[in-house]
Amino acid sequence: MGRTYIVEETVGQYLSNINLQGKAFVSGLLIGQCSSQKDYIILATRTPPKEEQNENLKHQQKAKLDNLDEEWATEHANQVSRMLPGGLLVLGVFIITTLEMGNDFQNALRRSSAKPADWKYQNGLSTSWLSLECIVHINIHIPLSTTSVSYTLEKNTKNGLAHWAKQIENGVYLINGQVKDEDGDLLEGQKKSRGNVQATSHSFDVRVLTQLLLNSDHRSTATVQICSGSVNLKGAVKCRAYIHSNKPKVKDAVQAMKRDILNTVADRCEMLFEDLLLNEIPEKKDSEKEFHILPHRVFIPIPGSTVMLCDYKFGDESAEEMRDHFIEMLDHMIQIEDLEIAEEINTACMSYSVNTEASLDNTDDEQPKQPIKATVILKIQQNIGVIAAVAVAVLAAGISFHYFSD
Repeated sequence: MGRTYIVEETVGQYLSNINLQGKAFVSGLLIGQCSSQKDYIILATRTPPKEEQNENLKHQQKAKLDNLDEEWATEHANQVSRMLPGGLLVLGVFIITTLEMGNDFQNALRRSSAKPADWKYQNGLSTSWLSLECIVHINIHIPLSTTSVSYTLEKNTKNGLAHWAKQIENGVYLINGQVKDEDGDLLEGQKKSRGNVQATSHSFDVRVLTQLLLNSDHRSTATVQICSGSVNLKGAVKCRAYIHSNKPKVKDAVQAMKRDILNTVADRCEMLFEDLLLNEIPEKKDSEKEFHILPHRVFIPIPGSTVMLCDYKFGDESAEEMRDHFIEMLDHMIQIEDLEIAEEINTACMSYSVNTEASLDNTDDEQPKQPIKATVILKIQQNIGVIAAVAVAVLAAGISFHYFSD
């Protein structure tokens, strides 16, 4: 028997309600959280079909594994992973097909790395989450060395963020103003009622202290570089992470918050460079400064849940566009009034110059639109779950800090 997966009942209802509508099969993503004891699945979303793919599948009489567009599924997974706050991951994929075709996919599964799963439904899982919130003020200065002139601005920025990421990784995390033992219970000291902790919707305030000075037993050496310019990231970003309330550990909560801090800054930079590339905006080669506003964060609730996902909004995008993008990526209806704009004033912005700078201020309404097509960075290889009546197989795979890993 493989790992145990606790699944929100609404996920089972969602999967049962998917109509093939003449298609050979429907594939999608399973979203949740990994823990040392068991994994939790809180959301399922089908991959939106390409228009030409949709037309072709309508005329097929037999499902074929070769018809699964891995690149398109990977692109969807990449887009969705950007929308997940700390603590939530794309755990795996599913496929729904007919009973007659189920054996073909089951045979394919036996040749893959997927393992059988103990799949258990649970009502109320969506409300059994603790949230952690943190505002991180950033002021990152990235010098552009003359020896790295052959590097693109994106690569230079990525290298500079890697140094800042180490500070976030090694920082001290205060939870409600206290330093807690990383192996301790996050809910230690919380009041209990009828045997349960009164904290299923509780929010923890997190603050990050980074070590600017090395320990006394380390020696430092000053380095002088000749630079052709610089990149600057300034502002404040609102971060949020979630952890299941079943015996949560402090170290798991801190790790979830770290992931959210690192990913939200990295994703915004990546999205800006994608936008510059798609709009064919050349990098500055003179001494003028260029200022870019990165997308600001918008939180969106999962219907019927205390957990909120997120998306990113450039200045010229409307609330209707944000809603439509959420529906396209996650296949769940939301209301415009449910959108929570997390950052409006003094949020992070990016500027660069040769000499150039950049910041994350999200108050400008004249910024380019967020591209729908993003760089493929998530790899899915033959990790397929099959639902033929009830059978589902899940690939348990964590997604790490995807921006900083090559």
